[in-house]
Amino acid sequence: MKSKISQQFSTDRVFLAIIVLLTTIGIFVFISASFGLTLEKEVWKSILISQLILGLGMGVVFALLASVTPVSFLKKYALYLLISAIIMNLLVFVPEIGFRYGGAARWIHVFGISFQPVEFLKVALVIFLAKWLSHIKDDVKKLRYGLAPFLFILAIIAVIMISQPDTGSFIIILGTSIVMFFSAGGRLSHIASVAVGTIFLITVLAFTRPYVKSRITVFFNPSHDPSGESYQLQQSLLAVGSGELTGRGFGQSLQKFRYLPEPIGDSIFSVLGEEFGFIGTTTIVLLFIAYCLRGLRIASRAENLFDRLLVTGLAIMVAIQAFMHIGASLGLLPLTGIPLPFISHGGSAMMFALIGAGLIINISRHKQGV
Repeated sequence: MKSKISQQFSTDRVFLAIIVLLTTIGIFVFISASFGLTLEKEVWKSILISQLILGLGMGVVFALLASVTPVSFLKKYALYLLISAIIMNLLVFVPEIGFRYGGAARWIHVFGISFQPVEFLKVALVIFLAKWLSHIKDDVKKLRYGLAPFLFILAIIAVIMISQPDTGSFIIILGTSIVMFFSAGGRLSHIASVAVGTIFLITVLAFTRPYVKSRITVFFNPSHDPSGESYQLQQSLLAVGSGELTGRGFGQSLQKFRYLPEPIGDSIFSVLGEEFGFIGTTTIVLLFIAYCLRGLRIASRAENLFDRLLVTGLAIMVAIQAFMHIGASLGLLPLTGIPLPFISHGGSAMMFALIGAGLIINISRHKQGV
């Protein structure tokens, strides 16, 4: 009996190992990718602080807290977390608090620290949807109690994300939300209506937002304007292709020096491909697949619907973001500019990726009888 109880409340060590591997590999890849920037500019201090100290250091601390925080606490304050996240995302439009970079208003700057609030919004929304969907239960199939409020929530977030603009993050949020809605028992016809609405929205954006049209054009015609609109994709494919089977070796990427735009961010998978080759990129892809599948296994054994939906949302969100980044680097998806979880530059992204992992570990301890 004692052995059975200890097994029921033990941490999922396989999932923990996957997180450690992803984070460790991410540190080495990030350090290598940042070589070009540190040699050309005096940016090593900001990179060190934002990624390793704030992102990784604080991320590990908050992940540990998330792994021991009672899940009932998150469920109780889910709505307040979501409202706080929405307010923080509105602050990016406030002068002296929010600031722009590359034509996008996605950051807030407080006490000398930059923060990307959409990362908080992603996790907060997953927690809220898990609570709401587990509360309405079978009513999720009804238009009035299921689809209508679901669309209302997504509409609010869509307006904020598109105004920033941050279409990539909205697609991640949308995809994650749809999977959670379906997992809670949502009707396929309702999900299909959301998909049709999304296609219509993207079509409208393609005609009204030049950057969206440009990315779609490059996706369908990668050779279009190789020195302009498709420059990043061309350089990315060149970097990945030159890595061949085993890569040039750690720190030996040539494309990260002046050729690849954002080598520590949008193009970090390309740097990984050049330095570690097909073996390295395949390893990363398999690790993200393992992260998702192990997360879903933990979800399937969760004690209740809230826990199951929470883990499903967190695992799927990382998988969608990872494969959107990788797909864009290989020309399989339009460029989005979203970071690669656990690897790309972005203290906020690293911190909340670790927090999400901590929450999954937390729920892995409370599983159904084995």
